[in-house]
Amino acid sequence: MRTWGPLTAICLGTFMLLLDVTIVVVALPDMAGSLHASLSDLQWVVDGYALALAALLLGAGAAADILGRRRVHVAGVVLFAAASLLCGLASGPGTLVAARAVQGVGAAAMFATTLPLLGSVYQGRQRSAALGVWGAVSGGAAAVGPVLGGLLAEGPGWRWIFFVNLPVSVVAVWLTLRVVPESRGPRGMRVDWLGTVTFAGFAGGTTYAVVRAGEDGWTASGALASFGLAALALVCFVLVERRAAHPLLDLSLLRKPAFVGVMAGALAFNGVAFGVIAYTSIWMQTLLGMSPVRAGLTLLPLTGAAVVVAILGGRLLHGVPARLTIGGGLLLVGSGSFCQAVLDAGSGWTALAPGLVLVGVGTGLVSPAIAGAALAAMPPGRAGMAGGAVNTFRQLGYALGVAVCGTVLTSRMRDTLPQDAAHTLAGGGAAALRGAFSAHTLRSAFASGLNSAFVVMGVVGTIGAALVLGLVRKERAAGTGVTDSAPATLTEEETASRG
Repeated sequence: MRTWGPLTAICLGTFMLLLDVTIVVVALPDMAGSLHASLSDLQWVVDGYALALAALLLGAGAAADILGRRRVHVAGVVLFAAASLLCGLASGPGTLVAARAVQGVGAAAMFATTLPLLGSVYQGRQRSAALGVWGAVSGGAAAVGPVLGGLLAEGPGWRWIFFVNLPVSVVAVWLTLRVVPESRGPRGMRVDWLGTVTFAGFAGGTTYAVVRAGEDGWTASGALASFGLAALALVCFVLVERRAAHPLLDLSLLRKPAFVGVMAGALAFNGVAFGVIAYTSIWMQTLLGMSPVRAGLTLLPLTGAAVVVAILGGRLLHGVPARLTIGGGLLLVGSGSFCQAVLDAGSGWTALAPGLVLVGVGTGLVSPAIAGAALAAMPPGRAGMAGGAVNTFRQLGYALGVAVCGTVLTSRMRDTLPQDAAHTLAGGGAAALRGAFSAHTLRSAFASGLNSAFVVMGVVGTIGAALVLGLVRKERAAGTGVTDSAPATLTEEETASRG
């Protein structure tokens, strides 16, 4: 229990919060019908959670360094559980989106503390093995989400996607308090609240702008204004961080090519690997006539490959340069996206299978490697910043990936369908359009939209891989683990003894 207990507790919380990133995707058609939700509503059900998670990770990591990582982690689990209850009880799309955002706040507190807590317990090869298991859980949770979501949506109903979190949260809190030691960062640190607010404004403004661009066009006044506000928030964030005594993100790290490469890889990874899944699920259920369970099970090639490769990679790739595992993994993820861009009006889900396997293998390589590289790229006492930075960029990449894919999907659909019909079809309303358009027209339009989204994600994955391979070189982040010369964190007892 002393060896596996902390890892089990941390991975349980990680699995639950990452599961909720993708578990909703196969239930989106049911949610749309039950709550009378539009395409924009469905996008925000997915992105509201991912965005809150991304926007607050850096701030939560900094607060955890000061308040205690275990304490913040447990508080996050409790908030996550309360928000999950509200999600399950939601009576309309607005209530559900708001509850998902609160759920994301709790998830941020949980996720920001996972890597620092692991770093405080495990060292050396044991840490690499722990990161391998954590990476398998991270990649597997996102991939298993649609499968479990399908089972729950087709069984007791989509609301149980959220209710199931309640008993799991109770176990996670009990186990964490029992077996995970408290740890903190160096004394005298402060939370950069202004930096947290400005970064949240940048992340939220950018994602909102992309969603608006998909609805109204890239040159629409609302989209341009949102992009402008996001840019202003980014400028403010940079100015605040340059003057902050304890910044959320040390901007001097941007002068380190290895750090920039790791963050670029993290931004590209989640968006490319998982950004299109919500729309493929809608395609399979509303146009191919698949049940939520069958739609979820089609992702098993991705799930199985991700879990197996992540577990084996954590054990066998210790010491292999991160530029190869992360860069090579991103190349596979991007190639898998290109391989899925082969759909036409007569295609079935099996056309996606080869590409899903490639995405799964790439996911299994990237997840554990990018976590270790992030820990190694930061000073030992700033493990919270390391975990917060890499996970922030991953979740921001996912939120932007969902938004960009939705925009590309509907834009391509408008080549053959009116704008309102394109949005209705993308939002799961194929049944309402069958009287006005033939089944062949609807399937052809959706397939062409998905193909465009896959191509765009393939390009992003390839660019991300090139940046990683070109920038991540002679840093001590070159391995999947960190150096053993200093502990990544201080336990509560060590902090007290150093007074």
